[in-house]
Amino acid sequence: MIEVVAELSRGPVFLAGEALECVVTVTNPLPPTATSASSEALAWASAQIHCQFHASESRVALPPPDSSQPDVQPDSQTVFLPHRGERGQCILSTPPKILFCDLRLDPGESKSYSYSEVLPIEGPPSFRGQSVKYVYKLTIGCQRVNSPITLLRVPLRVLVLTGLQDVRFPQDEAVAPSSPFLEEDEGGKKDSWLAELAGERLMAATSCRSLHSLLTTTHFYLYNISDGRGKDVVGTLNLGEGTVACLQFSVSLQTEERVQPEYQRRRGAGGVPSVSHVTHARHQESCLHTTRTSFSLPIPLSSTPGFCTAIVSLKWRLHFEFVTSREPGLVLLPPVEQPEPTTWTGPEQVPVDTFSWDLPIKVLPTSPTLASYAAPGPSTSTITI
Repeated sequence: MIEVVAELSRGPVFLAGEALECVVTVTNPLPPTATSASSEALAWASAQIHCQFHASESRVALPPPDSSQPDVQPDSQTVFLPHRGERGQCILSTPPKILFCDLRLDPGESKSYSYSEVLPIEGPPSFRGQSVKYVYKLTIGCQRVNSPITLLRVPLRVLVLTGLQDVRFPQDEAVAPSSPFLEEDEGGKKDSWLAELAGERLMAATSCRSLHSLLTTTHFYLYNISDGRGKDVVGTLNLGEGTVACLQFSVSLQTEERVQPEYQRRRGAGGVPSVSHVTHARHQESCLHTTRTSFSLPIPLSSTPGFCTAIVSLKWRLHFEFVTSREPGLVLLPPVEQPEPTTWTGPEQVPVDTFSWDLPIKVLPTSPTLASYAAPGPSTSTITI
């Protein structure tokens, strides 16, 4: 019996273009007092990163597979296929890397191997939607002599920041940010430079302020602020400039998952709507006689920022719902000055209208380290052979 442990030292969340580092430890768990005949051997071990794509048949109409292409999953169990037995299609993978060959371990002995690979920058982000799913995994395959391959899968979460695809790592040492007091290898320098560049782009994109208006009755500002838990969408509404009183409003932070037109399944063929909405946060407030108010909606760190592929797009929006009076200049307060004490009661019914408004917003990736701490996932996986 051999125990194989794969550990991601920095956590399971990465930015596309970063280098993933994993330590694979192989152990013979028998006590050292066992006889030498209890030594264990592995023929080889290899590792590979792949992205698995799965689509809902009731929502997405995918073209039939090309029958002229050879089968990518042969019946032989001695061929290393990281996506063997997985649902859907493998749409992206890195070249496999051999960790070791002809390994023999005595009782109580263990050996560790380091695996490093740059996550493809051209792939989609990790996403589990109602129409499609993009799932990343690091798969480690191990094999005994004359035995089937055993697969150890480590789930990953990949964030994609648009615009980094065209950026090249500077070759000049004077250009790349580095510290003369720290020793870094080439991969460490590239990761540090990429993380710093991504941070600068995120800061520039989220430091802007936007002003929007709706039928000249409502004005609000959008900011992007950060705290220890992540990002919030903060807005300020000015309700005092309209001619119609607003009695109540609600605002929801939503995502819109839309299947591209060429892959939409027709409803008449048993399909469901090609657009789905998910509400992540909601704020509701009664605002009669309120001239100015504000709201704050937290963005879940586990959610996927907006993206677009050939099959599906994900967009973020603020969905507003307003309840307004049909009577201009409606006043529901007692008179300020009265000649004698009287009893005042408000009207039992007020004719109202309701309407909604959608404001598109852009949600960008957060720091992979922050996402790992706030929504920790399994960074260690174990299998026994």
